[in-house]
Amino acid sequence: MLNKENSYNIYICGVGGQGIIKTSVIIGEAAMNEGYEVILSEIHGMSQRGGVVSTELKLGGYKSSVIEKNNADIILAFEPIEAVRALDKANEDTKIVFNTSPIIPSTLNQFNQNYPDVKEIVSNLNENFNFVYPVEAEKLAIEAGSLLALNMVLLGATVAHEGFPISKEAIIKAMKNNLNSKFHEMNLDAIEKGYNSVID
Repeated sequence: MLNKENSYNIYICGVGGQGIIKTSVIIGEAAMNEGYEVILSEIHGMSQRGGVVSTELKLGGYKSSVIEKNNADIILAFEPIEAVRALDKANEDTKIVFNTSPIIPSTLNQFNQNYPDVKEIVSNLNENFNFVYPVEAEKLAIEAGSLLALNMVLLGATVAHEGFPISKEAIIKAMKNNLNSKFHEMNLDAIEKGYNSVID
């Protein structure tokens, strides 16, 4: 059983419309089904318009839902720049799992700015952190059947990490409870593809 001394902190971030809140709900439900205490908070802006979205899950005997600086055990980022924005939550041993496909804000064009090179982002993260896991989540989601399965690819990649306290079986059960049964086969395939991308 997790408590304050034996806890697990999950920070999830990305852009509105990527399924971040639903992913958090699935993780939270799976954790509770396995007997963990869970606190979940949501911070989201104009999620319908591609605004920044983040959620924080704390597993263990906590009262506050906010993950303190440098205290995330894992960061799950649905977009490369959002992974960079989340780094104040990380320490050198935080696992950083992120989708390598950028969502380029329209404001960059307005101000004649360029989106940073994703290879440079990966390189910089590798220089400063011990556990960096870029995932070609868009590609794997399309292979599973739809870009809409991107969040399940990233969820599968997250579950694959050593030390992640929730079993893949519990995650799959919670996914089936929360997503349309018509898409269960596709979402299960997406979870497996994400999982295997880390295991392999």
